[in-house]
Amino acid sequence: MKKSSEIVGLPIISITAGLELGNVKSLVVNPEKGTVDFLTVEHDDWQVSVKAIPFRKVIGIGEFAVTIDSDNAIIDLNEIPIANQLVNKRIKITDTRVITRKGQLLGEAKEYYLNEETGVIIGLHLFVNNKDVYVKSEHVLTFGKDILVVSEDAAAALLESAKQLVEEDVSTENQSNTVEELLEDLLPVQKEGQFEDLDNEQIDVIKEKQIQLLEGKRVIKDIYGSDQQLLIEKGTVLSNDDIKKAQNDGPSTFVELSMNTEM
Repeated sequence: MKKSSEIVGLPIISITAGLELGNVKSLVVNPEKGTVDFLTVEHDDWQVSVKAIPFRKVIGIGEFAVTIDSDNAIIDLNEIPIANQLVNKRIKITDTRVITRKGQLLGEAKEYYLNEETGVIIGLHLFVNNKDVYVKSEHVLTFGKDILVVSEDAAAALLESAKQLVEEDVSTENQSNTVEELLEDLLPVQKEGQFEDLDNEQIDVIKEKQIQLLEGKRVIKDIYGSDQQLLIEKGTVLSNDDIKKAQNDGPSTFVELSMNTEM
């Protein structure tokens, strides 16, 4: 378990090259899933475009550095629009007011904790009635830009120490790594939707893996195609045909679908 502040600012090290590739600038939160999906990269030579590391590409987050295999793990967010949208949402969590579902002010979020292996947000550090307390993320209903909304029973479920957040933690790797797995498969896709340097058999294998990862999951928001027409309705339990529709519409549509599903 890591605090977000323990990760921001860490140097990013390529294991294969033995090079420092920059520093962690920020953690990009996916508010729909309650996960950290990307780490943005701060580097003096990258002032124009935003570079980021999909969380699944992170090998380790230690006390002194974040390690990745090579600079191939660093992507340009302009290549993946849905990832860029997550950055622009600016979900920061820290120093954010926390209210209950019925509109009562509970306190202020000072920090959040995540599973450094999966990116799942485990819980929050709150300041309530002049006291430091903690609450598990299962009580968070909405991760908003300005406000965090928690369930009515959150006040009764406050914990006295951060260690209690990981007791009986039921978060699984499968809940958090789906997006990054799918993004990894989409990295060889060009903007216009063509696979680079892959033959038809390799493309079919990638697409089949994508179907296996998504089939049977429920869509949590309406998905629109490249023509801005509704492609897959919120609440749909994905079938083979649904996934193929998104694949055929293009990589941006497919990535948006993959980032907006749940079991």
